[in-house]
Parts: sequence; C-alpha cells; structure tokens
Amino acid sequence: MLLTESEQAGVTLKTHCHISQVDFDGGYQLQTSLGEIKAASLVVASGGLSVPTLGGSAFGYQLAEQFGHSLVPLRAALVPFTFTDGFKLLSETLSGVSVRARVHVGNQEFLENILFTHRGLSGPAVLQISSYWREGKEVVIDLLPEKNCTEFLAEQKQQQPKAMLRTVLSQLLPRKLVLALESLWWAEQAEKPLAELPDLLLADIADNIHRWRLKPSGTEGYRTAEVTLGGVDTATVSSKTMESHKQPGLYFVGEVLDVTGHLGGFNFQWAWASGVAAGQVA
Repeated sequence: MLLTESEQAGVTLKTHCHISQVDFDGGYQLQTSLGEIKAASLVVASGGLSVPTLGGSAFGYQLAEQFGHSLVPLRAALVPFTFTDGFKLLSETLSGVSVRARVHVGNQEFLENILFTHRGLSGPAVLQISSYWREGKEVVIDLLPEKNCTEFLAEQKQQQPKAMLRTVLSQLLPRKLVLALESLWWAEQAEKPLAELPDLLLADIADNIHRWRLKPSGTEGYRTAEVTLGGVDTATVSSKTMESHKQPGLYFVGEVLDVTGHLGGFNFQWAWASGVAAGQVA
C-alpha cells in the first residue's frame, strides 16, 4: 500500500491515522478516516515539511520514528535567504533585479543568477547554496564572476578619465544595482570622475564587487523551500529496494528520506526512481 497524505484510491489518510504492525503474515493495520485498512506492505511517500500549503508535514517522519528509525536533523533547503540588517532595506529597493553571480559558502559555490527580493536574496545560485549554509555563516557573492573588475576599472580610468564610476560599471551590471552599491562603497566620491578617484579606492571597490560578504539572518523556511534537508537515515533503509532494515514490509521513498538533490529535476527523479524501486518488490 502507498501511504500519502492525499487521496489515494479513494482513501484519505490523515496525520492522526493510527498505524500498527499486526500478526497477519507480518502485515500492517491502518486506522483511517474511512475505517480500517490492512496491507501486507506499506510504502511511505508522504514527502517532507516543504510547502505546507500543498500538504507537507511531519507525518512520514513521525511514522518512521514509530517504527524505530532515527532521523537526520531536518531543515529547509533550496530556499531564499532573509535579512534583518541594513541589507534588507537595500534588497527591498532592488527587488526584482537579477544578475549572474558566483555565490560561495565555505568551499561550496554555484555560478547562476541571483535575485533581489523584498525579503532578501533568491534565484538559482542562492537556492542552491542554501543547502550548505548554516545560521551565523557568511555568504560571499562575486557580482562579476567572469570579469576582472580591478583590470577593468584601471582600463576605464585610462580610456575614460572624465566618466563617472557608476557609468562604466553600468556597462557590466544593472544600473539600479550599481547605484545601490555606490551608496554603500563610494558615496562620498560619487560625483568625482574616474581620473580623480585613487587607485586604492578603485581596487577596494573591485574587491567588494568580487567578494561581497553578507550574513543572512535566516531563510524563508519551509513555506517556500523546495525540499526538506534531512529525514529518515538512509543507513536504516535498503539502497536497492527502499525497505526498512528495522521493519519487514515497510518502505520509505522520496523526500521523507535523507536524500536531497540540486535544482534541475534531481529531487523529482529521486522520488520517481525510489518509488519504482520500492514498487517492484512491495
């Protein structure tokens, strides 16, 4: 039997339903909103905590613990960052602006678009790195990952000495973003042409563009997270059949397990592949 929190074959199985192992050839007994159901095997495909408005809940994790399984700690993943410091005001003014960037957390990095939102940062690169970020850690953003900004500004100072820094940087970045960075990093020199800006200042600005250090206050949580990181410990489940090592006839598939992929359909593929593996033997 496939156990989910949605309607399957006309049976609604809710979080308060009681499940027990009973002595009829090692099967399972389910007390549901539509009465008692008995099954020789049970496949748990209840998903995770992500997007509770679509039915995400702790149901599968509670069931796993009921039958002796341990859980790898749960957290929201593939999720936007939020901020409570001065960056929040900046991100609000930049809401909707997107730029290709390299985002780092420790030794992990992703080169894709980032998106400024009224709460903080989103976009593919941010969602990807959120799976590796932990509270209190910095996120480092390279806004010009495929350009040497130090060399570019030095060249522009020689070629366009009367141009404003915001003008030349707007060739590479959205002007709205450049103006926001100007207010952060060279506000007092904003009306001076490149010829009057010290090389040391230009080098510092280039370094900030390549290594913009931000500290998120948190994430948007399960409300918008695409997946739940953590879950049923895979060491307690067969990698071939998804059957529990602790309870014969009990299977776990998809997001309820401690398996999380990158963006790009990998989590869907895992759900389908693990479901097929269990379905062939359950």
